[in-house]
Amino acid sequence: MNIRPVPFDHPDAVRLNDEVQAEYHVRYGDGGDATALAPADFESPNGVYLIAYDETGRPLATGGWRAQDKNGEGNEDGDAELKRMFVVADARGRGLARRMLAALEEDARAAGRVRMVLETGVKQPEAIALYSSSGYEPCVKFGFYRFHDSSRCYAKAL
Repeated sequence: MNIRPVPFDHPDAVRLNDEVQAEYHVRYGDGGDATALAPADFESPNGVYLIAYDETGRPLATGGWRAQDKNGEGNEDGDAELKRMFVVADARGRGLARRMLAALEEDARAAGRVRMVLETGVKQPEAIALYSSSGYEPCVKFGFYRFHDSSRCYAKAL
């Protein structure tokens, strides 16, 4: 697997983002994640967007982080917010999400971020299991979905 940074508006990123949004819609019935994201959110040194490709060049997994500091949505200074973690259905169960998460944590740490934070939902038990087994702990809710009962927020010191 080759993990490399790409712009958030790269064609592979757009296609995989459409897939994850469709999956969110199936799970939650709400049209997908309504959190506002822009390609500039993932530009170094304030973020990165990664895609994992297999040996044939097929994109299999995505994930990104964007810098957040203290704001009215519950973030704290030095936060790196994890976004769009996703593995295509036929590539799941091979450790790709864990490898992507480690790469994102390493990049955020190198950029001087002190805490990785994420929001997920109760209808994504495999995501909750991944984050819990990777050292993430529940934290004060933040972001667009902070008032939703099905939202769960986690954090890990970098």
